[in-house]
Amino acid sequence: MFQSMNNIIGFKVDALDGECGSVKDLFFDDSSHKLRYLVVDTGGWLNSHEVLISPESVAEIDGATKTVAVLLRKSAIDDSPKVDTDRPISRQYEIALASYHNWPAYWAVAGHSSTPVERDESAVAAAMMVEEADPNLRSAKAVIGYGIQCMEDSLGHVEDLILDTETYTIRYVIVDTRNWLPGGKKVMVSFDWITHFSWADSKAFVDLTQDQLRDAPEYDPRAPVNRQLEERLFDFYGRPIYWLD
Repeated sequence: MFQSMNNIIGFKVDALDGECGSVKDLFFDDSSHKLRYLVVDTGGWLNSHEVLISPESVAEIDGATKTVAVLLRKSAIDDSPKVDTDRPISRQYEIALASYHNWPAYWAVAGHSSTPVERDESAVAAAMMVEEADPNLRSAKAVIGYGIQCMEDSLGHVEDLILDTETYTIRYVIVDTRNWLPGGKKVMVSFDWITHFSWADSKAFVDLTQDQLRDAPEYDPRAPVNRQLEERLFDFYGRPIYWLD
């Protein structure tokens, strides 16, 4: 199942015992492309309070009802370690948060996977000595709007990110080509084809040419992203398909 990350921002969040806020942002790991946290605003305009919720506690992301159901009670969410998302998220904070909710320490798991496997306790202990922010943790809200650069020149900007909600992996980038291609159109490219980000310049660099983007199938946000669409996309670009790896 695929969901627009742009759309998820703003979804209401339902705890086990009732509504507890709304999604303000999504933090992902730029090395593994995994969703790491939902930033949830639990308060109103007078008493805004943000918490981070791991996909480990997400039961469902429902695009039809614009709801994220989480396997936590409101009291557990309200009492979780406080966070200031305007500042970089430190590893020490992540350790405290994972300990509080009993979430697996993803940074200490073999292969950096989100699937809980045997923890490397020595790596956890080493991480507890680190006070610096996690350099790979990025805001989806910030990346949406980044410029897209190819080998020749600019291609447009990031319009959206598409999340695979079965694995919580970012699979696709929606590129709006209006500021490069006369008339413009939106196209979908694999997140794996981004070679690197320039965070200082707010740019993402892709392993594609302008001709490829000019001739690419146009993305229709009203059409579901499914295996048929994926096959057509990878066939057009002549790239190996990820689901057979």
